[in-house]
Amino acid sequence: MRHHRIGDRNVSVLCLGAMPFGARIDEETSFALLDRFVERGGNFIDTADNYCFWIDGCTGDESETLLGRWFARRGNRDEVVLASKLGGRPVDAHGTDGGADVLEGLSAPAVRKAFKGSLERLGTERVDLLYRHVDDPRTPLEETVRVFGELIASGAVGMAGVSNLTAGRLRAGEEAATALGLPGALALQQRHTYLRPLPGTDFGVQRYADEAVLDEVRRRPELTLLAYTALLDGAYSNPAKPLPAPYDHPVSRQQMAALHEVARESGATVNQVVYAWMLGGDPVALPVIGVSTLGQLDEALDAVDVELSSDQRALLDAARAEPLPLSQPVF
Repeated sequence: MRHHRIGDRNVSVLCLGAMPFGARIDEETSFALLDRFVERGGNFIDTADNYCFWIDGCTGDESETLLGRWFARRGNRDEVVLASKLGGRPVDAHGTDGGADVLEGLSAPAVRKAFKGSLERLGTERVDLLYRHVDDPRTPLEETVRVFGELIASGAVGMAGVSNLTAGRLRAGEEAATALGLPGALALQQRHTYLRPLPGTDFGVQRYADEAVLDEVRRRPELTLLAYTALLDGAYSNPAKPLPAPYDHPVSRQQMAALHEVARESGATVNQVVYAWMLGGDPVALPVIGVSTLGQLDEALDAVDVELSSDQRALLDAARAEPLPLSQPVF
C-alpha cells in the first residue's frame, strides 16, 4: 500500500467508502470488507452522518453505527484514519432527524449537534477528518469556519475537509479561514472520474471536479482531492451498466477506447487504469472506493501497483482533453 500525507497524517492512497455498510451491505459482509482492507494496508475509511437515509427503512445512522460496532469488536480505532461528514442529513420542519424538508446545514448549533451524534454512533471521542458534506449558502462561512476551528481546538476533530463545492465557494472558505486565523480545509471530496460529464450537468447537491476546481487544488499544495463515484457505479467494466447520461457522449467513447488500449497494454483492468490515472495525475486524486464484494476490493487494492508509462498517461490525458459537446442536460 502506498501512502499520502494529509496534514499530519499518512493515509492509504485508497480510501474505503463505507456508505452502503449496514444498509445495502449486511454486517457480516461489511466486516469482511473492512477487515480485508486493513489487512492489506489500508487505513483510511470514509463515512457520513446521513448514509443511507434515502433507502427505505434507513435513517442515515446505519454506516456510522456499523463502523462503531466494528471498531468496538476489533479494538483498532487508533489504527484507522477516520473521516466523516455532516451538514447533509435531512431534518423536518421541526428540526427532527429523518424528515426531508431541509438539510441540517452548517450553522454552529447544527454542527455541534450533528457531530455529537456522529461520535455517539461511531463510539469514539474524535474524528480524524471532518467534512462539510454539502454547501450551505444560508449560513455565513465565518460561522461554519469558527465552529470547525472550535472542534479542532478541542481535539475532537483532527482536520477539516470540504465537499461538493464550486471553485468560488472553495476559495471563499479558504479566505474566511485565513482572515480568522483558523485552520482551513486540508481535503476536498468531489465527484470525479476519468470521463468528463457534459458541461452544465446538474448533479443536485453533488459537485464534480471541473477545471476550475482542479485549478484551485493545484494552487493549494496542502489541499488533497478525494474522488467519489470514481468508477461510475461499475459502468466502466460492467456491460449491463450503461454510462450515466451525462457521461455518454462521443468524446467519452474515444476516452473509453483509450482506457481499453492502456488496459490491454498494461495487463490491468479498466477499473485499475482509472485508479492509476487518478493516483498519478495532476492534481493527484485519492479514490474513495465503493465495493460490495471481496473480489471488487482486491481489484481496487491491486490498482496501487499498476504503473502507467509516460506514453500511456499521455494517451489518456490527450483523450480526456478533447473538447466536449456543449449540451447542458439537467438530471
